[in-house]
Amino acid sequence: MKGSDIKKYLDDNGIKQTFVSEKTGIPAPILSMILNNNRKIEANEYMKICDAIGVPLDYFRPCSSKKKGA
Repeated sequence: MKGSDIKKYLDDNGIKQTFVSEKTGIPAPILSMILNNNRKIEANEYMKICDAIGVPLDYFRPCSSKKKGA
């Protein structure tokens, strides 16, 4: 899972980074670094982001069934 996958999801769904930052408590500069693959995402940050945008934790896994069209 890459931050850029999350960024694409946010862009595709019209979700602002500021919303995610406010909802998760992750500072905007840190979130931006994560979404641009300039910083690794920590497990607790990933869980907060998934919760904030309403997706299951396995949503961004490369082999997730939703990406296989199942």
